[in-house]
Amino acid sequence: MNSKLEKIEKNTATLEIEVDAEQFEIGLQKAYKRNVSRFNIPGFRKGKAPRSIIERHYGEGIFYEDAINILCPDAYETAVEEHGLHPVDKPLIDIVQIEKGKSLIFKAVVVVKPEVKLGQYKGIEIEKKEYPVTDEDVEKELSRLRDANARMVTVEGRPAKEGDMLILDYKGFVEGEQFEGGTAENQPLVLGSGRFIAGFEEQLVGANAGDDVEVKVRFPEEYHSESLAGKEAMFRVKVKEIKEKELPVMDDEFAKDVSEFDSLEELKKDIRDRLEKRAEARARNEMENEAIKKAAASAEIDVPEVMIEKQIDSMVKDFELQLMYQGLKLEDYLAHIQGSVEDLRNNLKQDAEERVRTQLTLEKISQVEGITETQGELDEEIEKTAKQYRQENLEKFRESLGEDELNYLKNSIIVRKTIDFLVENAKIS
Repeated sequence: MNSKLEKIEKNTATLEIEVDAEQFEIGLQKAYKRNVSRFNIPGFRKGKAPRSIIERHYGEGIFYEDAINILCPDAYETAVEEHGLHPVDKPLIDIVQIEKGKSLIFKAVVVVKPEVKLGQYKGIEIEKKEYPVTDEDVEKELSRLRDANARMVTVEGRPAKEGDMLILDYKGFVEGEQFEGGTAENQPLVLGSGRFIAGFEEQLVGANAGDDVEVKVRFPEEYHSESLAGKEAMFRVKVKEIKEKELPVMDDEFAKDVSEFDSLEELKKDIRDRLEKRAEARARNEMENEAIKKAAASAEIDVPEVMIEKQIDSMVKDFELQLMYQGLKLEDYLAHIQGSVEDLRNNLKQDAEERVRTQLTLEKISQVEGITETQGELDEEIEKTAKQYRQENLEKFRESLGEDELNYLKNSIIVRKTIDFLVENAKIS
């Protein structure tokens, strides 16, 4: 096989690839064996006709297409590797010469990774971020923990107020008719939570246990059920029970109940330590993002449209998965916001281009600076990933990793080390 790189222009490479006559003949024979069972030639049992007879009957080129499909992929991959190209899309194949007894010659036109001309990436000026943890922050976290461990106790002898939990039975009516989905029994509702339609909860403030209350509301115009959107409704509500939060006493016993610590002071220290680690991670993350953004902005890159579109594909897929975790479908979400997939893709385009620019910039910096992974780092990453997926047999997990998975882990290490390199070489003010 011979190949030559004709040109690279605007991130598009054109290769001319020649598969010699002998290899082309082998491809034709493979195509014949793959398809012979389909042919029914008079005088021969089905699937037993010689190749020459089939070619005479249907034309010499009957097996050309399959031979091309057999030979071209490997020939193309070999040429790409030979010329050190990095395709980002499938090639367009154009047959230049195809004839029995001669070489198969074809051209492959493919979009490749663009050239990256780095700007300033060492000595980037970034602002030092600090988020000191205060006593007030610790107390807020402690209060949150206390609130999470509160218990609800039944209230007697007073009307409901905001913050109470009511246990309700209710039936909803629109234009005098009970509507589907507007009925519940023993429904808990915290007054002031905003869980129900605007105005519903406010009308229950002041009610007593055992009261029957008529609650009148109007469904919002953009309500998800078209049959109810914008309509007035009346709910017949039975207040069965009123409950309020009973907060635990903040003492050493509380610390023992909610943590592994024996005293409140130990619990407070642990909360402070965790908040400080979180604050340090936040500050580090913001400094990293600033360094990455400035390095990418100073680089010269003509990002191919196909790379942006592929990034958008990935972002749409991720968004669709997020919606699925919330029990929603993409088409339902788009119908709710009165948008289309095209609108969504257009909204993501700028972010997608910035992500591709960032990926290409970090990749180029790692190449220039010789940043790579060590075996120890890879082993550590494999072990961390195994724990993440709760794989107890580390060796079995390691053996299950294919080339793509290993390359992903290696790339993750290199990207992380490259970002560290940017921050370590930045001018921090």
